[in-house]
Amino acid sequence: MNIKEINDKQEKREISSNILKSLPNWFGIPESTQEYINESSKLPFFAAFDKLKPLGFISIKENNQYSAEIYVMGVLSDCHKQGMGKALFDVALQWAKEMGYEYLQVKTLDESHPDIYYAATRKFYQSVGFKPLECLPELWGKENPCLIMIQHIV
Repeated sequence: MNIKEINDKQEKREISSNILKSLPNWFGIPESTQEYINESSKLPFFAAFDKLKPLGFISIKENNQYSAEIYVMGVLSDCHKQGMGKALFDVALQWAKEMGYEYLQVKTLDESHPDIYYAATRKFYQSVGFKPLECLPELWGKENPCLIMIQHIV
């Protein structure tokens, strides 16, 4: 596996589109998925490859001078639990440190929602150092309560 920064907007769109559309258990709302694809093409973006095939990616949104967030992240299902998400996160964390950010955040589905796939997502984020900060039940609509998770970058 090789992780590299992608700067070309069209390449970002192709990678994110192929990966996110292959993950309907996480990205099952077409309008939201398209927004992730469009917006991530404008943001710092890293992708994991097996030779030339993209297997996963992470996109980072800069919020202000103190914080950045994982805007969207996706790893092909066949590659789950093989360290790829951790490797992508480590690259993003290193990037955030180099850029001088103090905090990193991520938004995900809150535990008040019974979705088993997002339970695994929260477990992953906790395993790499994120802590729950706040649930915003109206941000994504009552049916999708948003959990903000943060970590202090040291």
